[in-house]
Amino acid sequence: MDNTINEVNMPLHVRSIAVNIAVICFFALSLVGWISGLSPSVCCKRATIGAVLAYIAGAWAVRAINAVLIQAMIARQVAEQINAQSASNRKASQKDNRSRAGN
Repeated sequence: MDNTINEVNMPLHVRSIAVNIAVICFFALSLVGWISGLSPSVCCKRATIGAVLAYIAGAWAVRAINAVLIQAMIARQVAEQINAQSASNRKASQKDNRSRAGN
């Protein structure tokens, strides 16, 4: 069995994705407020609050997706190790059977 430590990196970058979601939400809420005829200060406050909430929700969602992806990667690596170990055991078993048959 290989004793090297495999480094697991996050598949998705949480901060950059959450910031993109927040910026899109900020401008979308600003546009909706402006179309609705609200004053600029009200649009700004609502858009800022919405962007902060979108950032928090986006970061939470990306972390949840990362957790699922990492669990899948771990399960795949464990399955590969089990398959390699069982193949090694089968080869050793076949070798023992051949040596017993020869005697």
